[in-house]
Amino acid sequence: MAKKGNRVQVILECTEHKNSGLPGTSRYITTKNRKNTPERMEIKKFNSIMKKYTVHKEIK
Repeated sequence: MAKKGNRVQVILECTEHKNSGLPGTSRYITTKNRKNTPERMEIKKFNSIMKKYTVHKEIK
């Protein structure tokens, strides 16, 4: 039987990379508790294409 709960999988995408025009995308998959954080997440993660830490926002 599947788990039931508030924890959902989310995709984080780099905002700076999308605006820069460089090819490719920087995305991370993580989980969050929907009950504790109902708004979209923003986390600083490493962008391997740009080779620096950038802000990644939750999409979809």
